[in-house]
Amino acid sequence: MAKRKLALWGCWHVHAEKYLTAAAEAGATVVGVWDEDPARRDKIAALCSLPAFSSEAELLSSDADGVIVCTATADHPRVLTKLAEAGKDVFTEKVLATTDEDAEKIAAAVKKSGVAFVISFPYLYRSWMRTALALVEEGKLGRVTSVRFKNCHSGSSGRWLPPAFYSTEECGGGAMMDLGAHGMYLIAALLGMPDGFRSTFTCAYPEVQPDPAHPVEDNAVTVMTWKNGCIASNETGFVTAGFLKSLEISGTEGTLIWNDTVLTMTDPKTGKFVEIPRLPSEPTPLDQFIDRNVLPGCGIDDAVRLTKMMTGAYANRG
Repeated sequence: MAKRKLALWGCWHVHAEKYLTAAAEAGATVVGVWDEDPARRDKIAALCSLPAFSSEAELLSSDADGVIVCTATADHPRVLTKLAEAGKDVFTEKVLATTDEDAEKIAAAVKKSGVAFVISFPYLYRSWMRTALALVEEGKLGRVTSVRFKNCHSGSSGRWLPPAFYSTEECGGGAMMDLGAHGMYLIAALLGMPDGFRSTFTCAYPEVQPDPAHPVEDNAVTVMTWKNGCIASNETGFVTAGFLKSLEISGTEGTLIWNDTVLTMTDPKTGKFVEIPRLPSEPTPLDQFIDRNVLPGCGIDDAVRLTKMMTGAYANRG
C-alpha cells in the first residue's frame, strides 16, 4: 500500500516541526500546512520547505488522506470533528479534549465517519513499557499494589517553555494537562480507569508565566485509587533539571523499576534488584498512522479515557 499523503493542521504545538520531519523520514508526502495564524503557518512551512494552505477549506479539499493535528487543545473539538466529517484520517497530540463532553462528541464523529484515528501516546510503545506491561500481564509481579510514574522537565525553571503552554484557555491546564498526560495513559494501560482521584498542584515559577497573578500549575501530582486497594501516583512538572522519567511498579511477588536508562526487577530468590532484558520497542504512533498499522492503545476510546482521567484529576484538587 502506498505511503500516506498528509497535511498539517496547526503549528501551535511545539511538536509540529518534529512530526513533519518524522513523517518525511517515514516516507509520507506532506502536501501542505495550515494555521489560522499566518506568521506561525509560514514559519513552519518555510522551515520544512512545504507549501502553505490559504485556508482550512483548502486543506479539507486537498488530496491529503490523513492530517496531523497540532492545534491548541481547546481547538480539538472543532478541528477533529471537521476532519472526521471530511473523511480525513486523524493523528492528534494529546490530550483529546479538556472536557468529557467534548471528548465524547469527537469520538462520536470519528466513529460515525469511520476514519482512522491515532493519538500520540509514544511511551506506550517503548521497550521499557512494553516489558513492564508484559510482566504485569504474565503475573510476574503478583497482584499489583502500587504504581508510580514521574515525568518532569525544566520548561519553567529553565525558562524555555512557550507562553501558550501556560494558557488555561488553550491547554485546559498546566503541567498535569500537558506533560502529565504521559503518566495518565501509561497508568491506565497498566491498571485501567481509576475509581478515585486526589491532586495537589503548585506553582514554583509564576514569574515566567504570561499572567503571574493567575498562574497554572508547574509542579503537580495526582494520586489515583482502585477498588481493589491499588494506588498509583502520577508526578509531573516544569521545574526539574533536565528531562526526568521513572517508573515503579510494586506487587505482591515483586517490584520493577525503570530509571530512564536501566530496567530492573527483584530477583525472586534473593530479593535484590537485577537488570532484566527488554522487549523491543514498537513503531511510534505516528509511524503506525503512516503505515496504516495501528496497534492497540492509541485509538479513540483510549483518547477519551485520557480526557476523563484529566478531568478527574483537575476536579479533585486539594
